[in-house]
Amino acid sequence: MAKCTVADYMNTINEMKWDAHNQNWLYIEVNAKDLNAKVEPGVTNTTTACKAIYDALLEGDNILVKPETKTGYGVALTVRYYCDNLHESRRKYADCL
Repeated sequence: MAKCTVADYMNTINEMKWDAHNQNWLYIEVNAKDLNAKVEPGVTNTTTACKAIYDALLEGDNILVKPETKTGYGVALTVRYYCDNLHESRRKYADCL
């Protein structure tokens, strides 16, 4: 059985963001280990989870815990996604650096 893709993880993250938005939550915090367990229980796919987490970051979101690895990937990666404004005009986090 093939492992999930970055797109699969992105879909889950976006669902989580919209669920939070619809509940009027200001933000959600997502951890790589927890996201991996949610999307693929019993499978280790940390690199893919981390790629999706970074790709889903938008302007104003925060990296709370960045693993001290060369790639910045690891189970400890934790970010805060702000969900009050999910308008498509928000720039990607990477474009703001």
